[in-house]
Amino acid sequence: MLAVLAAHVDEQNPLAGLKIGEWPEPVPPPGWTSVELRAAGLNHHDLWTLRGVGVAAEGLPVVLGAEGAGVDEEGNEVIVHAVVGDPAAGGGDETLDPAMGLLSSEYDGTFAERVVVPRRNLVPKPAALSFEEAACLPGAWLTAYRMLFERSGAEPGSTVLVQGAGGGVSTALITLGAAAGHRVWVTGRTEQRRARARELGAERTFAPGTRLPERVDVVLETVGAATWEHSARSVRPGGRIVVCGATTGARVPLDLSRLFYRQVSVVGSTLGTRDQLARLAGLVAGTGLRPLVDRVLPLTRAREGFAAMAAGRLFGKIVLGIRP
Repeated sequence: MLAVLAAHVDEQNPLAGLKIGEWPEPVPPPGWTSVELRAAGLNHHDLWTLRGVGVAAEGLPVVLGAEGAGVDEEGNEVIVHAVVGDPAAGGGDETLDPAMGLLSSEYDGTFAERVVVPRRNLVPKPAALSFEEAACLPGAWLTAYRMLFERSGAEPGSTVLVQGAGGGVSTALITLGAAAGHRVWVTGRTEQRRARARELGAERTFAPGTRLPERVDVVLETVGAATWEHSARSVRPGGRIVVCGATTGARVPLDLSRLFYRQVSVVGSTLGTRDQLARLAGLVAGTGLRPLVDRVLPLTRAREGFAAMAAGRLFGKIVLGIRP
């Protein structure tokens, strides 16, 4: 079958390790099943894998892709949850299982014609969603859903700041936050990006680093080093910064006096559970909210999609169409 692989890692030039070619058909072990994929979403996690983050050299090559939707062995349309873990081992949350693994890191991912996963990792795809839209949910949208509705503590009417307009998580945060009744403020590098953020529901937009007219209740941080200082300055006393990623680097200065004196909480958030994915799918189907798809490319043009994501030349999600 055709697949997109991380053949080797290169921290400075991650696309050097990207390979598109034939890969053996996967065979599901006991308790697992196979899914014939129809669409898969690109995610910054895949770039980190190509840089060698979260993957060992002896685990390569590995099929990339942590987001996907397709058809299971019984002909059901399904969404694939990327977290392979035992909920019981994590106190009911498989993302806290010490032995947790992810598709595209410890296990072959969704950038292929077929993938194998534990049976419990399949969530029914709502008929109202296209495969391309559904493929955006297990990564970017699930991350945003958990950040907003579990980790932020924000109540309707709260002011939340989304750092960076344009990526899959940030566009999901804007859409979900506005629908939940939050005052969504967004930073964006260009006026075009800021205008598109307003179209998605942002109340106000700002250039990066702009001093805000007032401090916000919650900062939703996906960027990392480039925006961290602004995030720390922008949250109100007693507020919260929720961090799910660091696309510009993870090492940031931390002013402890600011944290304890202003009683600011910094909370980490990673993906979400299978049950949260099921609830998210129901929410999207029931409300009419839809992931913003920047473009759909065939597997054979995956390198083009990776290059656009690495350069930030996207607004929303890049999706790979796998089968008609």
